[in-house]
Amino acid sequence: MATLTRRHLVLAAGTALLARPDAAHATPERMRAAIAAFTGGAPLRDGRVTLDIATLVDNGNTVPVAVRVDSPMTAADHVQRIAVFSELNPNTEVAVFHLGPRSGRAAVQTRMRLATSQRLTAVAQLSDGSHWQHSVDVVVTLAACIEGG
Repeated sequence: MATLTRRHLVLAAGTALLARPDAAHATPERMRAAIAAFTGGAPLRDGRVTLDIATLVDNGNTVPVAVRVDSPMTAADHVQRIAVFSELNPNTEVAVFHLGPRSGRAAVQTRMRLATSQRLTAVAQLSDGSHWQHSVDVVVTLAACIEGG
């Protein structure tokens, strides 16, 4: 009878992860599922959101991203959340920003890594429960996130 060691357990767990090709890789389907989870299944509308990112990126290691939403940011009409989703990065939901009427402007900026050329989508949830989106296809000439995650 063979003895089960910690080394055998680690090897078995690693093999199980390798056997699941979707374990560490995002796909367009996973992005759609992440967006549906963010919206609670509510319908998405085009407009009001502007995702500002270069469509040609030389180096995917640090890419500036800005999102603006057309909103008066009043108590009655404001943006509650803005999320950025990545189609092919290991982490599909890149960032979620929480806002309120005291935020003043419905605008956020950050930097992100892009694993490869892909589609990015920004989604805004407004205080009336509506969800608005804007997508951009980005070409990356030198990919980031290639060291396994």
